[in-house]
Amino acid sequence: MVILAANVSYHLWLVYEHAWSAKRALPLQLSDLAALLAIVMLLTTNYRVFQFMYFAGLGSAIQAIVTPDLYHFSFPHFLYFESFISHGGVVLACLFMVAAFKYRPTVPSLWGTVLIVDLYAISVFFLNKFLGSNYLYIMKKAGMDTILNYFGPWPWYLLSMEIAMIVSFYILYSPFWIRRKRTGRRCPEPEGSRR
Repeated sequence: MVILAANVSYHLWLVYEHAWSAKRALPLQLSDLAALLAIVMLLTTNYRVFQFMYFAGLGSAIQAIVTPDLYHFSFPHFLYFESFISHGGVVLACLFMVAAFKYRPTVPSLWGTVLIVDLYAISVFFLNKFLGSNYLYIMKKAGMDTILNYFGPWPWYLLSMEIAMIVSFYILYSPFWIRRKRTGRRCPEPEGSRR
């Protein structure tokens, strides 16, 4: 509920500041989507949602924590706390599913997540064209210091983003790969994995 409260309060703040617009405030960034899916995952304990969230949710939340999209707002502004609570909540939700329910990501779910994110990005590209927006930073780089500044000009940085996403997903998977190599056996599928 903390994740939900943080996200609702963010939109209420935008409305209060007369800053809410479809060009900027729709929850279409991957980290925004992850926050909503984290709530679904915790309420349903759905294994398939977890498999997507472990890669896309955890990866986007960590990136948002390391390079927060706060514009000129910083500590102790409301947006500073909202951003870290929301994204930190996604990280904790994913780790909770691993610890409490023994859910484990898989290589097929890694590549399934890559495909879902790519299909989502294509959909968002056309929505960006319609709205004149820049969700997922597909149309241009963010107007601040982010990792995208090292990925080359548009549209080449999109390919660099794809490669970085796949590498980051493998890094997230590596603890389970290392554990499997050490024990010499696969992690068992958790109860309810067919849900």
